[in-house]
Amino acid sequence: MRRRRPFPLRQLLVGLAGFLLTAAVAAPAVAADAAEFTIEDPRITESSGLAASRLHPGVYWTHNDSDDGAYLYAVDSRTGRTVATVTMTGVGTPRDVEAISIGPGNRLYVGDIGDNMGGTWDHVWIYELPEPKELKDQTVRATQYDVRYADGARDAESLMVHPKTGRVYIADKKKDGGSLYEGPATLSTGGVNVFRKTASIDLWATDGAFSPNGEQLAVRGYFGGIAYDWNDGRIEQTGRLSVPLQRQGESMTYTPDGSQIMYGSEGSGSSVEPRPAPGGGAGAKSPSGTASPRAAEGNGDDAGDTKNVQVGALAVVAVVVVVWGMRRLKRRSS
Repeated sequence: MRRRRPFPLRQLLVGLAGFLLTAAVAAPAVAADAAEFTIEDPRITESSGLAASRLHPGVYWTHNDSDDGAYLYAVDSRTGRTVATVTMTGVGTPRDVEAISIGPGNRLYVGDIGDNMGGTWDHVWIYELPEPKELKDQTVRATQYDVRYADGARDAESLMVHPKTGRVYIADKKKDGGSLYEGPATLSTGGVNVFRKTASIDLWATDGAFSPNGEQLAVRGYFGGIAYDWNDGRIEQTGRLSVPLQRQGESMTYTPDGSQIMYGSEGSGSSVEPRPAPGGGAGAKSPSGTASPRAAEGNGDDAGDTKNVQVGALAVVAVVVVVWGMRRLKRRSS
């Protein structure tokens, strides 16, 4: 009678444990470039805008509020250090730079749209320049656009460029809720670019951002934020954003993969903190076309917590399997 070979339990245990541990490591809690970081550059004391680079993973563009000059800073989120300083030429002296956004073709749009005089300046400016392909200190020529509002001067801190159409939008800043203004289809240097009100924003807005696919608009204030479905400009509120409590929350940007929103604040050594984006990442929607229940509830933090629990559970299972198996092998050999 042919004798059966003993079942290779040891090999099975080792293989199963290896699989579980590999799965645990391969399931990150957040996007690779979405870790919290601190802006270390002592020159950056009033970080008022934030834009995730499309050309340089893990790099974020920012700038000071006012009285700093025509400078942009590229900050590496892995170290918090400035890896490039860009001096814009071809523009006047900035007055109150409040926002930065990236549009199609990796074009940077800088919003000199604040009004420290309480909304009395008859025009503001937008600067457009290519995102540098090389991270180094350099001067880059920018195009300056004159901007006015159809219904009169106002203060604003939120500038958003639609990632598909390239159209520029501004949300003004009012304590009792502001408005969303749409610019011309194409900005022009040949005259004044008139921005017209298209919707109401139920927030004292300090910044805004489009999801990378252009299907969602997120707007933040000092103590909260709102998520909207874009719907070709016919915005519809879908829920609240999970905005962290910060010293003076001034800025926001989606990560390039759309899974996270990064929130920044003013002040020396200010932090930039990630939170899960509404809708499950990249502006995703449920099959019905509405925002997912998680987005509507504003419980984006739960996604990261769930992933952390899953990773930990896999690691625990791997350890339990190995310990149980080794005990069985020991009993069988004794």
